[in-house]
Amino acid sequence: MLILVYRNSSRTVTLLPNQNKKLLHSSLLQTPTQHKSPFLPSFLSQFRSKPLPPQISSQTSQQRAERDQSNSNSNSIAMGRENGGGMSDGVLRKILLSYTYVAIWIFLSFSVIVYNKYILDPKMYNWPFPISLTMIHMGFCSTLAFLIIRVFRLVEPPSSPAMTRELYASSVLPIGALYSLSLWFSNSAYIYLSVSFIQMLKALMPVAVYSIGILFKKETFKTASMLNMLSISFGVAIAAYGEARFDGWGVTLQLAAVAFEATRLVLIQILLTSKGISLNPITSLYYIAPCCFAFLLVPWSFVELPRLREAASFKPDVLIFGTNSLCAFALNLAVFLLVGKTSALTMNVAGVVKDWLLIAFSWSVIRDTVTPVNLFGYGIAFLGVAYYNHVKLQALKAKEAQKKAQQADEEAGALLQDRDGDRKSDSQA
Repeated sequence: MLILVYRNSSRTVTLLPNQNKKLLHSSLLQTPTQHKSPFLPSFLSQFRSKPLPPQISSQTSQQRAERDQSNSNSNSIAMGRENGGGMSDGVLRKILLSYTYVAIWIFLSFSVIVYNKYILDPKMYNWPFPISLTMIHMGFCSTLAFLIIRVFRLVEPPSSPAMTRELYASSVLPIGALYSLSLWFSNSAYIYLSVSFIQMLKALMPVAVYSIGILFKKETFKTASMLNMLSISFGVAIAAYGEARFDGWGVTLQLAAVAFEATRLVLIQILLTSKGISLNPITSLYYIAPCCFAFLLVPWSFVELPRLREAASFKPDVLIFGTNSLCAFALNLAVFLLVGKTSALTMNVAGVVKDWLLIAFSWSVIRDTVTPVNLFGYGIAFLGVAYYNHVKLQALKAKEAQKKAQQADEEAGALLQDRDGDRKSDSQA
């Protein structure tokens, strides 16, 4: 009796001439084209044209995928060891850069607020002209943005869609008008209120954005969200009740600034984002700062120009106003870096840290009065703002997880198609 012995890499298969075809081992059927033995008779070639049973094929594909994944992990570990842990160094470097961007933004935002307070406060530099100061900032930023985009061409303006006159008039001008009013009123509040109390009032920004978002149908009313907004408002009300230097006109100016800024943020989503227009801080200054300057000319002519004529003997310090404007422009660059390298949510979280630092600085250096009632009320508002940022962060994580799952499904579908193609090619071979 003739016995044929076929030796595979790990197994030995014995075949009898009269043996049924089903006795052929699956390991021989899986890779018939990879083993060409001169001792293999020609009648076995008929088995090569038959496809594998679905169960065996699925099992071997899974084993193959696990083997490839194991090899990939082994290669990654080996490369990591050869490079001295380069992957860990890259992650650490990215984390350090993110914290650096956050620190730069906090420092510049802190500096601009304190600098503006120093210039406008009658007890300090005593130049109470908030419209003029805002116009200086807008003129300086417009000039630098023009040089960066048009002269040095370091930043490209948006090309799709192109910024036409109609689009500029319908989308950019309303945002510029709101931005000019927000800057005017917020700078005016520094004349009447302390830095610490202004930061407490700014905690109402999420409330204003959420309320105006519902008004423009950009936010969905939720009971939990509204209760959180009420808790923030309640905390700010307690802080206002405990304010030692409470000024009704100053509070009105700051609340108006918050309302205008919140409306501007919502209109950016409606007028710009929905139309596919993406502006970074430099291109935003390039388009918005000139129209802000133009809008502020009207109230400046009636409110501050006559007073400036009376104070003609006053000569502004070029160093002070120049460095102040440079800080304002650098703050926009920091926003560009922070949002571009991390996210807008990171800036919101960093803003909470900045507010606490400003409150501590206002109390310890400027000697503003901060009462226990102030801190208690702002503590309640702070918890509400922290919860608001937490909800936003969870929503962002869920969105990213959904996106990754969708990408994984697409990759799995493509892999299955490749495997089906391999099976067909093997069966044809």
